[in-house]
Amino acid sequence: MYKRILSVFIALFLFQFFIFGQAPGPTTAILGAFPPEMTILQQRLREKRDTVIQQVRFTLGLLNGRRVVLAQTGMGKVNAAMATTLVLEHFKPHELLFSGIAGGVDPQLSPGDLVIGTAVAYHDYGTLTPDSLQVRATRNPFTLVDNPIYFSCDSVLVQMAQAVSRSLHFEKIHEAGADRLPLIVAGIIVTGDVFVASTPATEKFHRQQHAEATEMEGAAIGQLCWQQGVPFLVIRSLSDNANSHAAADVRAFYQVAADNSASLVIALAGALQQAR
Repeated sequence: MYKRILSVFIALFLFQFFIFGQAPGPTTAILGAFPPEMTILQQRLREKRDTVIQQVRFTLGLLNGRRVVLAQTGMGKVNAAMATTLVLEHFKPHELLFSGIAGGVDPQLSPGDLVIGTAVAYHDYGTLTPDSLQVRATRNPFTLVDNPIYFSCDSVLVQMAQAVSRSLHFEKIHEAGADRLPLIVAGIIVTGDVFVASTPATEKFHRQQHAEATEMEGAAIGQLCWQQGVPFLVIRSLSDNANSHAAADVRAFYQVAADNSASLVIALAGALQQAR
């Protein structure tokens, strides 16, 4: 029995050595929904190696000195949950980061601003009545115990992201004939399988769930990580205000939003490596 356990350990060690070219260490999983959100991270990777599992491509390498595994999830909760399940099962990351764009909910925020998630929650899971949706908790399928409605992001990761953001030089946002630097706030991000382009909807999210931003993946990732005990953080850069101008704003602000979100993730990867 001892020899069998030892052989399994050696096999795992050799697998990581082959993948990364050095002794194993803490790995950070980094996910994003769209190609532009991941391109800058892919470009900054060293010692890259790709592997495909169940039709999801994972790229392993070193990002700002940190051992990472990257994957593009695709849009929506199901795609995000599938990629998250695979990365947790096959790569056993020490923590998981999600980076990408989102719609702004807080009226004080504008396209280009960044939201460091303190918690994530669904805005489309609950009881639908003729005039409203009452948000309810999901349930752990194994224990049958209700999950929290708000899945808290790891407080240490939140603090680290806030700390590194203060020393970064973000791309400026061009609007109304002037340039400005993005605001950086920490707050709640809500998730649903819809592209929100409705001021009444954003007002409801802000009023009822105290949300700063809305997107389509974060709470699914948060639920999985919370159930599996893996620290996670969702970082979103606003591409629009989730109102009637949302589609046009996405086209105008997508790239700068994706770039600034990726810049924060790269800096956070370096901070995690220094703290190991």
